[in-house]
Amino acid sequence: MTALFGVDGLSRGFGGVKAVDGVTFSVEQGEIFSIIGPNGAGKSTLFNLICGLYRPHAGTVEFEGRNITGQKPHRIARVGIGRTFQNLELFRHMTTMENLMLGRHLHMTTGVWSGALMFRGGSRAGREEVAQRERVERIIDLLNLHAARDRFIWQLPYGTQKLVELGRALAGEPRLLLLDEPAAGMNLEERQDLVFWIRDIRDELGVTIIMIEHNMQMVMSVSDRVLALDFGRVITGGPPREVASHPEVVRAYLG
Repeated sequence: MTALFGVDGLSRGFGGVKAVDGVTFSVEQGEIFSIIGPNGAGKSTLFNLICGLYRPHAGTVEFEGRNITGQKPHRIARVGIGRTFQNLELFRHMTTMENLMLGRHLHMTTGVWSGALMFRGGSRAGREEVAQRERVERIIDLLNLHAARDRFIWQLPYGTQKLVELGRALAGEPRLLLLDEPAAGMNLEERQDLVFWIRDIRDELGVTIIMIEHNMQMVMSVSDRVLALDFGRVITGGPPREVASHPEVVRAYLG
């Protein structure tokens, strides 16, 4: 079976430090694939290389059989790769609906002048606005964000803000979704709900997921396979329980 996504020998250094050092892995369609490792292991740098925020010094990134190495972030988004960030990147003085609608910009076709005429009944821009809002409403239903729809981001609890960022990434209709510590700052109940939502995103929307996560209980409960990094290198990869019990993984986490 041909992998949906893969990196081969990916490397990136900063000064004399190799943040990512020869990392190779592949992800199949429909997998929930988790990347673990202690702070400084190179996990977020790896995501930044995949998304085009950094250019690799060596190695390749492939998606759906296409080499996308070093492409700019907006081109990576257009081929079907979405991402959330470790630190929230929401517009705090906009509502949940407005933030989610921003996630639809890749799929909007009307320009500034058409948008200015949106008030006219039956205009192209008006029809597109309705269609885009219907898409966003599906995400609100999926993530149970109804109570937050018309509230400003700054008014929402942190856990809800994390869900809005997840929803905004989904609004772009990615086929591959990169989640950077989605459970960070969430309480136990929110993390348990997040496990179900991640599965629903895979099962109902058909989105393949690569997730960076420190909470090992969540990793163990939701992942199909796990990759462990330390000092920018791959320690091991495989089924969650096998990886969690690997001596080098235990050493990296516990010292």
